[in-house]
Amino acid sequence: MSKNNYKAVQTTKNERELRLTEIFKANLIAYMITVIIFIVAALLLTYTPLPETSISLIAIVTTIISTFIAGYDTAKGAKSRGWFWGMNSGIVYAIILILIGSAITKNLMITSRTITLLLISIGSGALGGMIGINTKK
Repeated sequence: MSKNNYKAVQTTKNERELRLTEIFKANLIAYMITVIIFIVAALLLTYTPLPETSISLIAIVTTIISTFIAGYDTAKGAKSRGWFWGMNSGIVYAIILILIGSAITKNLMITSRTITLLLISIGSGALGGMIGINTKK
């Protein structure tokens, strides 16, 4: 890769700071979506015959939707590397969720579920970022 091509894909300090701000804004929106989906799911579990065994599926689908949207929102204004910004947004979402869960249980454990959550968040966020970078504001 020549030096000129390398400069074309570098990000400036201002853009990195803007992207970091966008990551936190996008994650705030993602968590609002998560709360709304969980409230709807709780109502469905309470007032319909939906089995409680569907809670894991609801949590996974909610994570996919929320991190996809966070990745999309983070990357839509970026100049390049949408997958990278979306992936970082997914990582932030997962870490916040892990920390919240650890605070509630008073125990930070890395389990297969934690790793699955992290991988789903990274993948979905990266996919959202790839799509978000290709949309114009």
